[in-house]
Amino acid sequence: MLNTKPAKEIIVKMPNEIGALDRMAKTISDKGVNVLAISAWVEGAQAVIRLVTVDNLRVLDALRAHNYEVREADVLVTEVPHKPGMLHHVAERLAIGGIDIHHLYVTAPITQERGLVVFASANNDRAMVLLNTPGGA
Repeated sequence: MLNTKPAKEIIVKMPNEIGALDRMAKTISDKGVNVLAISAWVEGAQAVIRLVTVDNLRVLDALRAHNYEVREADVLVTEVPHKPGMLHHVAERLAIGGIDIHHLYVTAPITQERGLVVFASANNDRAMVLLNTPGGA
């Protein structure tokens, strides 16, 4: 059984240019907000960044004040032991339950005993039940 709960991620779209991530990160840092997890990639001429923070409201306000294109989306977050096989465990339980994962990213520092899995699926409510139920799907 895992402790999976609903959360919100911030999605930022901006031009893909050198220094863009640095400027966005500085905006968040200047607000004193910790980033719990982040994923970034390029789609054509745009960079797409998904992040979970400890204070999305402050981050959204700060990014909007700097004219970033931002929105929030529903995700699930679950803390998992930082050991081999945990991603497999989460993915297997969702697969057995027939849950289509839309996107997923993980943060797990080497020096920590826990990692954080962030994901969105075709059915977040059912995914949360599957992961929080002892024994699985």
